[in-house]
This record gives sequence, structure tokens and C-alpha cells, in this order.
Amino acid sequence: MRAADGVDLVSIRIDEKLAGLTPTDPECCIFRVCTQLRNINEKAYEPELLAIGPYHRGKDELKQMEDHKLRYLKLLLQRRNESSVKRYIKAMRELEGRGRRFYAETINLTTDEFVEMLLLDACFIIELFRKFEKMDQIHDECDPIFRLNWMLPSLWRDVLLFENQLPFFVLTKLYEMTAVPNQHDNLIDLAMSFLEDSLLPCGRRICESSHESLQNIGHLLALLHIYFTQPYVEIGTGRNVVGAKKWNSIPSATELQEAGVKFKKLETGGFLDIKFNNGVMEIPLLKVVDETESMFRNLVAYEQYSTNNNPKYFTEYMKFMDYLINSPKDVELLRRRGIIENLLGDDEAVSTMFNKFGDGVVAVPDLCYAQIFKDVNKHCCRRRNVWMAKLRHNYFNSPWALISVLAAVFLLLLALTQTIFSVLSYIVSKK
Repeated sequence: MRAADGVDLVSIRIDEKLAGLTPTDPECCIFRVCTQLRNINEKAYEPELLAIGPYHRGKDELKQMEDHKLRYLKLLLQRRNESSVKRYIKAMRELEGRGRRFYAETINLTTDEFVEMLLLDACFIIELFRKFEKMDQIHDECDPIFRLNWMLPSLWRDVLLFENQLPFFVLTKLYEMTAVPNQHDNLIDLAMSFLEDSLLPCGRRICESSHESLQNIGHLLALLHIYFTQPYVEIGTGRNVVGAKKWNSIPSATELQEAGVKFKKLETGGFLDIKFNNGVMEIPLLKVVDETESMFRNLVAYEQYSTNNNPKYFTEYMKFMDYLINSPKDVELLRRRGIIENLLGDDEAVSTMFNKFGDGVVAVPDLCYAQIFKDVNKHCCRRRNVWMAKLRHNYFNSPWALISVLAAVFLLLLALTQTIFSVLSYIVSKK
């Protein structure tokens, strides 16, 4: 379309849009989960109680926690004998520009609103961590978060949601400004002290990690991912196995058992560590609780949006478990072997959860567990292993079956002996 003076209005409009387009910042690391993932289980990405950051701010069902944020800020000021938040607001204003760049979407908050959000959310998280650490020593009967048993699990879940994050440097700044004598020297230790108690799926404490490798943490979910995955970089060695890519799947757990594979709980090593040697697959304990699906889905979503996470350990771990679990019978088998502790109480619910994890997730071309895939399939292709497995399953799976087999063998040997004596008697008589 052209104006009367010959000016191209479309060109002007597009030029204005291009001029107003902000470039993607390399620090950007907090995204909204894409529709493909969200549609599989929207609730897994939505906070139940606590809104952190701008994406879920102002939702009616989350407003009850806003008073708790103010209360925690007031308690912080009282503990430090301060009467005003002026110096904290000043510090947050200095962080506003960088803080906005951490979010993938344009944040429609004024400067004052954004700064207020940074202070209240950061203060609540840090004070929550501090109160939790001293929970055994101090019983605050006026704080429902620690008085009501159902609130802490929901808060554990909410602070690990991908969309519910605050830049870690904001937390660090406020933590340093409000340091408590004789407590943790750094925020990482304090955060992990809180998060470790929420990590029931691990079945064990998280491996220790050096702080030198954690200098560029984007947010709390990223911190958790680092602590989970840092010890397992060696898992990726299987990715370069010649011909490994053709092993793009493995049979389910019950099918593998039919092929002679034995399952065993891995007692040592880390959460993502899976081993297969001499027909025995060792897998660490996985406790499945109400929060398990949400935690895994958000870690997978974080990997899907992270350009520097390669290999994508959680994505590949979930795909591996998806191959193993096709039905409730597979869950039952792994549960009987001590690999899965099902606190949901329903094996079908667990199998359904795993079967949906791969939906909407971009597949990785070379798996961390490629060597295991290759070794497992090679094992299953050996007829001797299949034959021995069927023999054990059909004839040695109970004492009565074993007795029947031994009786049959005894009768066979008796008949053979009788036949031999008959032949020998016939030969002797002929002579």
C-alpha cells in the first residue's frame, strides 16, 4: 500500500518493527515451556502454591503466598534491626536490566513492579532455605509452611519449575547482603541443603560438586541439573561406539527377562548411572512419588531449551526408561527387583507416566546409553541366551517344576539304563 505522496506504508511498518526488535541475549535462560510439551501434562509446569518470577505472577490461585513473601521480608528486617528496605531496593534496581535479559519473553512490568518482584521473591526463597536448615532447632508454630505437612512438598516442587525461576545472581546478591554469621558460606550449599530433601526420586543424597564449576548458574533448576549430571560425563563415551547408532531401541524389561537379562539394583554410583555386563543390567533406585513427574518434565524441558547441555542426560535417561517400561508388568518386574519404589501405589500409573515422557521431546541422534543399547541387543540376538532363559522360565521357576524336571530326568535315565541292560543281555545270550 502506498500513500498519496508515494511512500510505501508497508515498508515503513516493517522497518519500525525491525527497529523495535530486541536481539536474543546470550544470558537468556528462563523460557515458557512450548505447547508441544505443555499439552502432554500442563499441570507439571504450573505452580501449585508459589509464583516466582514474572510468568505466573498475579494469578488468583497463587496470591495467598504473597502475604508470606511480605512476612518473610519483615522478619528479615527485624532480625537485622533494619526499619526500611531502601538499600535492598537500590541493589535490585541495579540488577533490573540484566534480570530482564534472563527471560525469553518481554516482561510487561514497570521498573518499580519488576524491582519489587525481584526483592520479594528472592527474599522469600533465601529465607525459606534458611528456616528449613534450622527447622530441627526452631519450631515456628506461627508459620504454616512448616506447621502444615502438605505445604513444603508443594514448595519443593514449585521452586524447581522451569517457568518459575529467578536469576541466580539476584539470589546471590541478596544472600550476600543478608549474610547470617555461623551459617553456610555460600548460597549453593544452602540451596542444596533444601533441595536434597525434596529429591525423593534419587533415593540417595546428591553427589558433591566443586563450586568452581558452578560459577555460571542461571537459576535453581539449572543448579539442580548440574549437581545431578556433573559426575556422569563419562556416560557419554558410548556415543562414539562404531555402529552404536543402529541400536535405536531395546526390548521392554519383561522381554529382556525372557531373553535372559537379569535386573539388579545398582547399590553404588549415581542416579543416572546404568550398567550392563554379562547379561546383568544394574539400575539405580528410582522412588516414584507425586512430584516425580513434574521434576523430570521440568529438567527435560530445561535440556530442550539449553544449547550447552550435550549430552542431554535427563532426556536420554527418560527415553531409556520409556523403552524398558511398556506396561504395568514391566513396572512390577523392576519393582520386585528393588529398582523402582512405587509410592503412587499403582503400577499402571507409573507405566503411563514413563510412556508419555517421550511425547513432544526432540529425539537425540546419539544416545548416552548407546553402548548399553548395543550390548543388550547383541545379548538378545544370541539364541543360546534366549533358550536358557526359556528353560529357566518354563522349568526352573518353582520348586515343584524343578522336582518335575528332576523326576523326568530320573525316569529317562532309568529307562535308558534298562534299555542298555536289555541290549547287553541280548548280546550275551547270542554268544
